[in-house]
Amino acid sequence: MQNSLDSGLVWFRRDLRLDDHPALHQALRQCRHVYCAFVFDRDILDPLPRADRRVAFIHASLLELDADLRTLAKQDEAGLIVRHGRAVEVLPALAQQLGVQAVFAAHDYEPQAQARDARVRGQLAAAGIALYTCKDHVIFEGRELLSGAGTPYTVFTPYKRAWLARLQAAALPVYDTVAPASALAPRPATLRQPVPALAELGFEPSNLAQLKIPTGSRGARLLFDDFAQRMDQYHETRDFPALKGPSYLGIHLRFGTVSLRRLVASAQQRSRQGSPGAATWLSELAWRDFYFQILANFPRVAHGAFRPAYDTIRWEHGPQADALFRAWCEGRTGYPIVDAAMAQLNQTGYMHNRLRMVAGSFLVKDLGIDWRWGERYFAEQLNDFDLASNNGGWQWVASSGCDAQPWFRIFNPVSQSRKFDPQGRFIRRYLPQLADLPDAALHAPWLSSPLELAGAGVTLGENYPWPLVAHDEARERTLGRYAVVRKTAEQE
Repeated sequence: MQNSLDSGLVWFRRDLRLDDHPALHQALRQCRHVYCAFVFDRDILDPLPRADRRVAFIHASLLELDADLRTLAKQDEAGLIVRHGRAVEVLPALAQQLGVQAVFAAHDYEPQAQARDARVRGQLAAAGIALYTCKDHVIFEGRELLSGAGTPYTVFTPYKRAWLARLQAAALPVYDTVAPASALAPRPATLRQPVPALAELGFEPSNLAQLKIPTGSRGARLLFDDFAQRMDQYHETRDFPALKGPSYLGIHLRFGTVSLRRLVASAQQRSRQGSPGAATWLSELAWRDFYFQILANFPRVAHGAFRPAYDTIRWEHGPQADALFRAWCEGRTGYPIVDAAMAQLNQTGYMHNRLRMVAGSFLVKDLGIDWRWGERYFAEQLNDFDLASNNGGWQWVASSGCDAQPWFRIFNPVSQSRKFDPQGRFIRRYLPQLADLPDAALHAPWLSSPLELAGAGVTLGENYPWPLVAHDEARERTLGRYAVVRKTAEQE
């Protein structure tokens, strides 16, 4: 019912835009006066390093969002109310201070976020305030798509067929926020402070600006407009890290500075016109939904293997395992494609998707390290970290997840390097000490002659490490390690 409430509060979280915004749309339609807020949640921020690219991205995007809100409302007194504290305390207090009847927000599917929302809902209810949440950052959520047996899908291909069929059956909704924008209310005088500076939040500048990562909705539009010119070739370029193949929209999807529905609709339209690249990209967006519904329906994956038998694997442990893990984190494995991938991650907060598989497989199946160690490291480093996708990707690599890489398939890092970075352009960019090696020698320097290494200025063990392990020997150890689940795996 339109304007059935006097006032409401929109709680922005991972939806930092105004375009096609269902929570804001719902609030503007139901309330005569609408306020907007964002909470820098200390429960999330306090454990982070003080120079965190993600916090810098959020901060820059909030500056744009605040300005866009004032423009949309056509008054400077509107805009964003920004708070810094524990969301479970700050948000209910703000709602009561504003005297709203309801709070509107997008669903969040991560276990910690759901626990937070449950606490907030309870405190709001105690104050007579409703919390309304709606779907936003997935196309289909929870149990919207079920198999013929009425159970959640655990294999991607039939899930994708159902996903595409439902997508084709009806157009995706678009949530207008322009027409009802007159309901945006001026902030009370005591709440008209600007977005706090990073230093006020206890953070330092990161290298986000030097990396030229575009922020906010405008940044997302720039990236998508660029990718739209390349989308038709995506299926041919996406696996080669030296090429400009991906959309680079991951961080924007993570923080909602772009509408997923807009992206899906665009890819769907191009796919219908016969673009194989668009069809492939649409499939990648479906994978994202797939992992979200796995997390929603099987929350145990946040802590253990989707296939519990894989939790019986005995991973390497002790000081030697710790040393191997540190070498992997720091890009000192002796395998150039892995080390270049880790250098890209550590320097930029981004890692090409093909390399996420290669580097992940190396940690788990060459070094014998528990996949959860790698999952945690990626969670700390990735700009676009999303629990569902990160967990799904690592469990795919470890063969412990749904529809995962078979346990007996083990990436050969040298073969992967030769196939997907044949001229070594990516490796040379991130490992300049190897730049003068000829292409044939670049992928496995330890196989080069001493004369060839000397000519390129490479001294193994000094300016580039010897390999931590021999891949063929590591492969045999991995097959033995996975023997404890082999029988179960073969029966599945």
